[in-house]
Amino acid sequence: MEDLFEKYRQKVNYTSTTFVRSIMNDINWNSRLIGIKGVRGIGKTTLLLQYIKLNLSHELENTLYVSLDNIWFSNHSLIELVDYFVKRGGKYLFLDEVHKYPNWSQELKNIYDDFPLLKVVFTGSSLLEILNARADLSRRARIYLMQGLSFREYINMETGIEFERFTLNEILENQTQIANNIITKIKPLHYFDSYLKLGYYPFYKENPELYHSALKDVINMVLEIELPLLRGVDLSYVFKIKQLLVIIAESVPFVPNVSKLSEKMGINRSTLLLYIHYLDEIELTANLYKQSGGISKLQKPVKIFLDNTNLMFALTPKQTNLGNIRETFFANQLSYQHQLMYVEHGDFLVDEHFVFEIGGKNKNTKQLKNTDNAFVAADNLEIGFNKTIPLWLFGFLY
Repeated sequence: MEDLFEKYRQKVNYTSTTFVRSIMNDINWNSRLIGIKGVRGIGKTTLLLQYIKLNLSHELENTLYVSLDNIWFSNHSLIELVDYFVKRGGKYLFLDEVHKYPNWSQELKNIYDDFPLLKVVFTGSSLLEILNARADLSRRARIYLMQGLSFREYINMETGIEFERFTLNEILENQTQIANNIITKIKPLHYFDSYLKLGYYPFYKENPELYHSALKDVINMVLEIELPLLRGVDLSYVFKIKQLLVIIAESVPFVPNVSKLSEKMGINRSTLLLYIHYLDEIELTANLYKQSGGISKLQKPVKIFLDNTNLMFALTPKQTNLGNIRETFFANQLSYQHQLMYVEHGDFLVDEHFVFEIGGKNKNTKQLKNTDNAFVAADNLEIGFNKTIPLWLFGFLY
């Protein structure tokens, strides 16, 4: 067991705190049981180690970070570790990759109930596992979603300049001054195209040349292992689901004709709609519906986007559609903190109040002239005017 403590100290030692994700300030770290979910490679491990280094340096002896895929757990239990840790003064336990440990949610529930003075933070890369565990952890865990890098955070990583984030209302009401303040320090459009291609997942820094290949490996693992294991998806359909993702990546954007797709893929309509729902659950796609709340697993989305633009360049680097790229970026940056729905006139209805049309810098507001609270998010525009707002500026929401 001493080996676990030694590895933990080494990891904290080597963790850089030069750049820290903004979610660090959004989490209520005083909660007794905290869950942080997010897809693989999003930066959850780094976040835990940074929190320890920045906030628990005076409590390192009473703190432990451990990944549950460690070989130690092949013949030891989590309860055994917790009992040993608490009896020796342990106060703060950070558990990484909980989905690698069998029956983890039930054991966490027991730990919460049996060790009232212990604070536990856990992460999971399997979004489906976390969803499955909600019943065991209900009323106990505060669960947070960790999104990929925003455009603002990407600029911070690339330049070392830390810009503040803005609310949607602040951008809508004061866009010119905000954009002016930013462009006095950097040229945002200089970084925008590279962000769209490879700036969403922090591991792009490790090896940019192999980034899209690594991203495809993540996609394959989720489709080939998690969907069959946790949602019962027939393995013979996985290749067809990959083809569907490619179609979505190339579209303008993708408006599903479920009947034709069902016939083409050889999957009945209900099963296909379930698979489309699962893709949204695992954050490979973002599905847009006509109405909010109470959306059924078998309800047909009006439009389907990939979750982020980096996935588009990983799947179809030479066939990406510019209009789809723009709308995918907007949907990705807004959906983290806002509700997006389909709207007849415009591209997105945000929070059931604001209508947005997405386009190039010459996009006008003609289509929206009779629509209240309507705006244009325009690409290739450094500073906006009236109700036309630079598209890149929506990357400063988180």
